[in-house]
Amino acid sequence: MNPKSTVMCVVCLLLRALVVSTILWLAVYDLGASALKAHIPGDIIFGGLFPIHKKNAKSKCGPINKDRGIQRTEAMLFAIDKINQDPSILGDIKLGAIILDTCSSDSYALNQSLEFIRASINTVDSSAFECQDGTHPKLKFSNKAIRGVIGGSYSEVSLQVANLLRLFRIPQVSPASTGTSLSDKSRYDFFARTVPPDTFQAVALVDLVQLFNWSYVSLVSSEGQYGDSGMKAFQQEARARNICIAVNDKVPHSASKAKFDEIYRNLLTKSNARGVVLFTRAEDSRGILEAAKRTGSVNTFAWVASDGWGTQDKLVEGLEAVAEGAITVELQSKEINEFDWYMKNLTPLNNRRNPWFEEYWEDVFSCTLPHNVNHQINNTVLVCSTNLRLDESVGYKQESKVQFVVDAVYSIAHALHRVWENLCGPYGEGYCEEMRELDGGVLYRDYLLNVSFIDLAGSEVKFNHQGDGLGRYIIYNYQRIGNSSLFEYKRLGRWLDGLHLDLDEVVWNQGRRQIPVSICSAPCGVGEVKKMQVGDICCWICSSCKPWEYVLDEFTCADCGHGRWPYADKASCYDITQQYMRWNSYFAIVPIGVSCLGIFLTSTVIIVFLQNNDTPIVKASGRELSYMLLTGILICFFMTFVLLAKPSMVICGLQRFGVGFGFSIIYSSLLTKTNRISRIFDSARKSASRPSFISPKSQVVITLIFIAVQVIGTMVWFVIEPPGTKQYYPDGKRNQVILKCRIKDSSFLISLAYNMFLITICTVYAVKTRKIPENFNESKFIGFTMYTTCIVWLAFVPIYFGTGNSFEVQITTLCVSISLSAFVALFCLFSPKVYIIVFHPDKNVRKLTMNSATYKKAPTSSTCGTTNHGSSAEQVKLTVQTTPSKTQTESDRDSLASL
Repeated sequence: MNPKSTVMCVVCLLLRALVVSTILWLAVYDLGASALKAHIPGDIIFGGLFPIHKKNAKSKCGPINKDRGIQRTEAMLFAIDKINQDPSILGDIKLGAIILDTCSSDSYALNQSLEFIRASINTVDSSAFECQDGTHPKLKFSNKAIRGVIGGSYSEVSLQVANLLRLFRIPQVSPASTGTSLSDKSRYDFFARTVPPDTFQAVALVDLVQLFNWSYVSLVSSEGQYGDSGMKAFQQEARARNICIAVNDKVPHSASKAKFDEIYRNLLTKSNARGVVLFTRAEDSRGILEAAKRTGSVNTFAWVASDGWGTQDKLVEGLEAVAEGAITVELQSKEINEFDWYMKNLTPLNNRRNPWFEEYWEDVFSCTLPHNVNHQINNTVLVCSTNLRLDESVGYKQESKVQFVVDAVYSIAHALHRVWENLCGPYGEGYCEEMRELDGGVLYRDYLLNVSFIDLAGSEVKFNHQGDGLGRYIIYNYQRIGNSSLFEYKRLGRWLDGLHLDLDEVVWNQGRRQIPVSICSAPCGVGEVKKMQVGDICCWICSSCKPWEYVLDEFTCADCGHGRWPYADKASCYDITQQYMRWNSYFAIVPIGVSCLGIFLTSTVIIVFLQNNDTPIVKASGRELSYMLLTGILICFFMTFVLLAKPSMVICGLQRFGVGFGFSIIYSSLLTKTNRISRIFDSARKSASRPSFISPKSQVVITLIFIAVQVIGTMVWFVIEPPGTKQYYPDGKRNQVILKCRIKDSSFLISLAYNMFLITICTVYAVKTRKIPENFNESKFIGFTMYTTCIVWLAFVPIYFGTGNSFEVQITTLCVSISLSAFVALFCLFSPKVYIIVFHPDKNVRKLTMNSATYKKAPTSSTCGTTNHGSSAEQVKLTVQTTPSKTQTESDRDSLASL
């Protein structure tokens, strides 16, 4: 053997082994693939990929896809049954299948396709590779390897799956993918399809446009493989025939009504291009018709649509007047009567091999099968009757691609039959060794592409050298039936290697027989530039500049740039006035008024406390913590002015620091207070010793530690996300610029997480100390404060995020919420004390000391309070004996005496 050839063989073997091991590893871990599959045993196994469920953006699979999914799945099973019953195809060799759900998603389908690779890898012989001639090694599979795959349906799915299957030399035949890219045999050299590519359909559409003598038309396509390939093919063919494109627009995925309205307005800018070619999906075609109906211009355009529209009645339901006169193209297909009989006799009882059929049955009949009813949970559901059958009364109609699914199965079966005859002999017995070891490339090139037969519907099936099916289309005209209010798709011609249409039978909108004029004309208007065709064959096409662009010259649109907007004449641009909260705005006046009131009341409380600094009630309140509380409240009120100020780096930094800092002072002080009260009474129940760290200095230090946590966290936040400003364009509207601080709403909420934690702990302590003696009643006010604060904050979060679309409402909400939290602390904690100091100074005396604290306690409870049993209550007096140390200050004793 040639040494060079030996080296090449070894390298090739290693590369293939690496691919096999990688795919096997992915298949073993399965990457979340669904466990459901239809598995039919047989000597030769076919793979099947169908969109049994619709695509769902939030999860892997959406609702059941009744026609495109279940009918196509059953069509494959039906075809396999027919072949297995036909001794003229493959003799006694039986076909089996593994059918998987793609959920209409290309990535999910690729993941599911690993099942086919796993089925093949699991059946590799012990001598998995052979390299006899020193050139290309071959994988040796047992007879259970996947010999061919039917699917997928969507072109995006087929593109992904074809890339995988070609690595393992597995032929693939699609019954529905029409994307032109799949005809490229340098990339998809194991792909074939029983339907024609969109290239043929584009030629048919251009033939129609040319027949109507239109030289100036608009083109709308759907985003994706279907629309993009169709658009490119139509443009190429139209350019070759001197047909100009007036407006070329694309419908994005999940387009909104506003987007359809925009597309239709673009079409209206070139209303002289009366002919509009739609290479769109069904839902996009309907969206454009709905946009036309909303504008009231129902007779402006003449529609020429691809098979995405076809002959679908639901697409034009309620839009008949807009769609009247439309010329539509539909892939020629015929119904298989035997398949209808097959479907109408299926029930969940006799169709166990299809694991999705029960879901389909329940969806069609809006009922629940008896064995799926949970009687313990719901006994009012509608149970499916055993007499139900699929028929026209429940909307059953044979799906248009059923014929092509059956043809795909038969095409591989005919190819394998030719292999069987050539390798096993015409009278060979079973699945011979030569047939098992046949390379997939040989099966595809030498046999599959050369099949030719008449299918069950009486149509010819064969492939060209690119693996594409025959291009056959039916031309329909959407017409009113006589003088009635009913409409129908009337067949007027066909396209098969050329257009054959009875032009005299075409009826346009409003019943007109005259062909609309669609030629090049009017000069470009304001905000439009000239787009010249190659060679300037027709004339220029007026193209509208984007809303944020101005006309640089008659051929060029230029972007004004962020923060700038074009004048009405589109000749130049001006700077957009930045929007931010203005002091004279109603949105600012209200929070300023609330804040000023809070500052006045807080200042008043501070003055009253300073004037009565040595009175018992001020001492008992814990003067140090009280002043810290009032400072925090005052900071919260002042934050309104910071939040309303014009954003700058300093202001944005103050906003970040101030809001969290003010709240941390308030709730750190309250947490220290409630913790102190709780520890005092917990200690009093257990022993007469005085708890540690209850002196005023200790309380201040503890509070400062809690505050320091917030300060440090804010500093770290500054490092990770430095303060600054940004220009915000709401909803992508570049003509509106809002100056905001460079901070995300979620980041702002996270910055308050620590304060939420403090509030939660304070609330817990407030609940724990709610039953202490009546004289020690500050804990009750703290409890009221925390309960109310929790309500305010729970209401604030959804309101803040819910008003994100209006910066004025959001800032106002934030200011009022901060002020409201401060008011709650101010009124609940200080109004009772101020009331006594100002209006009842006679009560501002020391009534109770820790040497004589008496309160009631129920004999069966360890908590403070009174428990009644029947008509009498036993009361037990508990005296707390605490002897203060000699060094304890008078302020400390007073604060311990009345909490």
